[in-house]
Amino acid sequence: MLKMYGFWRSAAAFRVRMALNLKGIAFEETMIDLDAGEQHAPDYIAINPQAVVPSLFLEDGTCLTQSLSILEYLEDTTSSPALLPADPLGRARVRALALIWAADHHPLIVPRIRSYLRDTLGADDNTRSAWIKHWFSEGLRIGEARLAGDPATGTFCHGDQISIADLCLMSQAMGAKGFGVDVSVYPTINGIVTNCMKLEAVTRALPLKQPGAPAAH
Repeated sequence: MLKMYGFWRSAAAFRVRMALNLKGIAFEETMIDLDAGEQHAPDYIAINPQAVVPSLFLEDGTCLTQSLSILEYLEDTTSSPALLPADPLGRARVRALALIWAADHHPLIVPRIRSYLRDTLGADDNTRSAWIKHWFSEGLRIGEARLAGDPATGTFCHGDQISIADLCLMSQAMGAKGFGVDVSVYPTINGIVTNCMKLEAVTRALPLKQPGAPAAH
């Protein structure tokens, strides 16, 4: 069984959790409390010097980090169900969509950025909240513009099969909802999120269903 270090609220861990569930790969997750600073403990730094989650240990003891790299590894080693299209153009499109949320916007709202805003720049709670909502909203706005009206968009981000792009979108959308951003104003994205939520492998991975989450169940 694989072993993952994650955190209930981590968007990156959520992406990997969904992929593992979709591919039917058994794993055990140990929660690293990012709010309590457990990611900076020496034992965890020895696992992941970047002090972030997720970290995924394979059965041979190899440790993988960075959610998109982990998703690509899982796709390469467990091909069914596929989370990337078969054709090169489709794969490029899915990767480009994934990067909108996982690379361009998610890094702007992670704990280390929020801490920097508070501790170094002196941003108060209202300012930090406005920052977070802005970047969540921007990711959704740009995603909507990219997806709406594109014939390659289907019931999911790319056609009618869930892909890595949808996993990244779900992490953006669920995080946005957690901070009070109205996802329903983005109709294409809202529809895709609704379709993703019909999949048990996705709902089982939801942040609020993980140990340590408020009212976890």
